[in-house]
Amino acid sequence: MESTNDTETQRKSLSTRESQALSRLASENRQVITSSDLVDALDIPRKSAKDMAYALKEKGWLERIAHGKYLILPLAAGENSVYTEHEFVIASALVEPMYVGYWSALNHHGLTEQLSRTVYIVTTERAQEREIHGVTYRPVSVTAQKFFGYQPTAVGSNQVNISSIEKTLVDCADHPEFCGGIGELATAMQNAVETRCSWERVVEYLQRVGNGAATKRLVYLADQLDIDLPEYDELVENFTTGYPLLDPTREATGTRDSKYQLRLNATPESFLPDEFA
Repeated sequence: MESTNDTETQRKSLSTRESQALSRLASENRQVITSSDLVDALDIPRKSAKDMAYALKEKGWLERIAHGKYLILPLAAGENSVYTEHEFVIASALVEPMYVGYWSALNHHGLTEQLSRTVYIVTTERAQEREIHGVTYRPVSVTAQKFFGYQPTAVGSNQVNISSIEKTLVDCADHPEFCGGIGELATAMQNAVETRCSWERVVEYLQRVGNGAATKRLVYLADQLDIDLPEYDELVENFTTGYPLLDPTREATGTRDSKYQLRLNATPESFLPDEFA
């Protein structure tokens, strides 16, 4: 009995030119292409390339993921052409400028064992959340002042911007809701102690970002985890007014702590590793 999941039943057959174009681009390990890439691959006019891109999309060999950008669906894909190439490569094609940050960067740096099916994309642009093959791509818009602290990183044969360990910690303190909450940030900080993390750079980035809530959260967690932050006294002296929530992912309950000027809506026992709780 013939399987109904065979690739042939999922897609329409390719013309010789279409097959030639996909083969050439795939041999270059290209996952995301534009119609200009088809122009270069086949030396054809731009109008013909756009028509071909549209035809390949209709036949199920390309998926449009952004204006003028297409994902090459793998030749061996099974039912519904499920795509398994690294999500970071897809993320890098969705908006510019960008870097992969927050929970996704924690995963990349090995600072958390918790996996998220959301890829967090930091950008200065406005962009819509997208779902592509079961993965949610969530752009987080930040000001130009906060858009730094990343570097091009090899992902397969591609280069993708990913925030550094230090900037990832600062970003997560700025928005714990994008990293799974204060417990994930505490775990990440503890794990960062055993990596090449520069706490001097963490403090420098905190001051550069200029978010009082992020500074208070990092100082609080550093004290709980016995991490000696450089310029500690200066950080404390420059605490801003107000009592932001320690963990924005939890209810606005708990006491206002005058030392850290935080509303402690989560107890250390509820989120710290056992040896610190």
